[in-house]
Amino acid sequence: MITPVQYPDYSPERASQSGVSWAAIFAGAAAAAALSMILLVLGAGLGFAASSPWANEGLSAKALGVSTIVWLLVTQILASGLGGYLAGRLRVKWANLHGDEVYFRDTSHGFLAWAVASLVTAVLLASTVGATASSVAQAGGQAAGAVISAGGAAAAGAAANAQDEGGYFVDKLLRSTDPSQASQTDAQGVTRRIFNKALAGDAALNADDRTYLAQFVAQRTGLSQQEAEQRVDQVYAEALKAAQDAKVAAQKAADAAASVAAHTALWTFVALLCGAFFASVAALFGGRQRDRAQWIEDPYDPVVRDRTTLG
Repeated sequence: MITPVQYPDYSPERASQSGVSWAAIFAGAAAAAALSMILLVLGAGLGFAASSPWANEGLSAKALGVSTIVWLLVTQILASGLGGYLAGRLRVKWANLHGDEVYFRDTSHGFLAWAVASLVTAVLLASTVGATASSVAQAGGQAAGAVISAGGAAAAGAAANAQDEGGYFVDKLLRSTDPSQASQTDAQGVTRRIFNKALAGDAALNADDRTYLAQFVAQRTGLSQQEAEQRVDQVYAEALKAAQDAKVAAQKAADAAASVAAHTALWTFVALLCGAFFASVAALFGGRQRDRAQWIEDPYDPVVRDRTTLG
């Protein structure tokens, strides 16, 4: 068991004082936050230097993820250890306390230094990310304004098509038995709306729509009705496969993003937990060194000389 700490300057007033040395805690937290920022910036620089947008160059995504996790753990251990050690080493001496109480206070000082440093680092990172996002949003707004001013007619046409959700049923209501009466533009619009309606529904092309599209194809290509229907089936199958592939790719991207977010959150939790532990242990070590420190008295000090004479 840890031995009690005894000091001759014990007084009832000291017993009623707070056991928290906030100056030491804030000093350790400042050092930990500063070292965390330095190491995070260094890690980001090394990560950008090791990665490459070109194929078969730079670190792979898996290697980059593992190295990021390792660097995060190292950052937390080093920064939290430094902050906890300073919080324990710079605290005041506690007179006539049991060793277990000193143990508790030292670990508490390390934990508090880690907590304050984590909050400060989180605020700094949030402000940095917010400023970066604001700059990106401002640049994106300017670019969007340039695009809108350059292609206003195209944007207006796209908006008109998006608002005409009932176009398919209007086409079906006014459908003619003679496809040759429709212009090329009208035929393309009708074909696009029929395909979109089928792909958005049960992915099955209606028999009437299939026959009508085949008439369009036969009239404009010179194919027979049967050959036109085969072409419609082939093109629609390709469109259906492209839509399904896009859906599968979007689902895989969403799963990958969710997996990355989950692993990032879990490893961040582990890193923070390691930081809290090492901060507490380092504060205990620093506190032990603080208690072993000896004051060197100046023999020429009048107070010391009088005390020596009376002794």
